[in-house]
Amino acid sequence: MGTNFSHGANFATIGSTIRRQNTTIFQSGFSPISLDIQYAQFSNFLKTAQIIRQKGGVFKDLFPEEYKFSSALYTFDIGQNDLTAGYDLNMSTEQVKAYVPNVISEFTTTIKNVYDLGGRAFWIHNTGPVGCLPYIMDTQVITAAQVDKYGCAAPFNDVSQYFNRKLKEAIDQLRKDLHLAAITYVDIYSVKYSLIAQSEKLGFGDPFLVCCGHGGKYNFNNAMRCGSTKTVNGTEIVIAKSCEDPSSRIIWDGIHFTEVANRWIYSQIADGAYSDPPVPLNMACHKKDDLRRFYL
Repeated sequence: MGTNFSHGANFATIGSTIRRQNTTIFQSGFSPISLDIQYAQFSNFLKTAQIIRQKGGVFKDLFPEEYKFSSALYTFDIGQNDLTAGYDLNMSTEQVKAYVPNVISEFTTTIKNVYDLGGRAFWIHNTGPVGCLPYIMDTQVITAAQVDKYGCAAPFNDVSQYFNRKLKEAIDQLRKDLHLAAITYVDIYSVKYSLIAQSEKLGFGDPFLVCCGHGGKYNFNNAMRCGSTKTVNGTEIVIAKSCEDPSSRIIWDGIHFTEVANRWIYSQIADGAYSDPPVPLNMACHKKDDLRRFYL
């Protein structure tokens, strides 16, 4: 208690997936708080918020009024970990592709559940080019013929693009099923791939060189990730630490992008240039038909 939720709440967790992994975060590195659990937490939050507001007192104004749950923008950026979870289990790209429809089905169920609780506006990111992550390029077997012109692993990017096609199809269907919903599909894949391709031009240099890591071709070692320590002469020291200038790198730790890279990505998507429909972020709470009144 004491946190101000009047402008929204974040239910995401590090390492989360759409479908349950049935492992602990210590076993696999993936969060046990999958999307269905996050939805359950949201559902509970919605009910709890109204109970607290009705009771009044010092916490009342820290929670949103009920009508705000229908006027809010629900943002989703999830799915990449569902793909890498399969690779961690030594699945082939074809095996990972095989379970993608199930992952998308679980995702659409959550969107429908939020809609049933009053959610009407959704801002949904597709997944990025997994084959451009040092984590994948360092841990998977990739032949020279499988490397594309920008240095990414093409077979793994193919799976990401397959995921995105299935996600787009699902969103098209959701628009038909959820008549009051305003759903924006954001092509994060294209933005991130463009960033990798323009790395030199934008002043980042090698797009795969990790800022926080240790050893290996990309300053990345999966067994010694960012923050890893080593005991030397009885003293624990950090081995995998940050580079001197994180703003000079695209990749932070082999998996996630740096703050400056994410800021650049935001600058590309905020105006709707990579969205379907092509509406800016500040208009994403309006259905396409409603937008005509703003622009006509």
